Amino acid sequence: MKRKKNKNLVEYTWIIKIVLIAFAISIVFTFISETAIPNVNIIIGIMLCLLFIFIGILFDMVGVAVATADESILHSMSAQKIKGAKVAVRLKKNADKVSSFCNDVVGDICGIVSGSTGAVIALRLTDILNFNSLIITILVMGIISALTIGGKALVKGIAMRKSSKILYRFATILNIFWRI
Repeated sequence: MKRKKNKNLVEYTWIIKIVLIAFAISIVFTFISETAIPNVNIIIGIMLCLLFIFIGILFDMVGVAVATADESILHSMSAQKIKGAKVAVRLKKNADKVSSFCNDVVGDICGIVSGSTGAVIALRLTDILNFNSLIITILVMGIISALTIGGKALVKGIAMRKSSKILYRFATILNIFWRI
């Protein structure tokens, strides 16, 4: 009975942490989007929007990879003392949380921020082109949606086929900042 209570407490603690992390990341990304986009060249604004889309796609790929990676391969690498393998094992052992963070927190926030960035870009394009704002907004949002959905569809299959390799590569990057 006590074990179940502790597990529930851990789950609630994780949920509170992830909500707070999502809030903080959302504020940072939105701040960047809302302060930078209106004040920069339209090309830079588009590049920032594409960066948000790319980050969302990249983290979606990592989230799928961590959920589908073969833990035994990672343990084997860790036993051979391959740099970053311990981090990969730890990520895999926490796959539910890592996948949730990558897909739901970073991925969803990037989707929301790229959409709001797209709205600012559409307004800027309307002013520059002196064209119907509805048409430009629909086109910009359509392009953002297509790039996001198409990019995620493209990387999901790759992430499933090469999950252990992708997780290991991600772990080697994290290993620079996070020592186990």
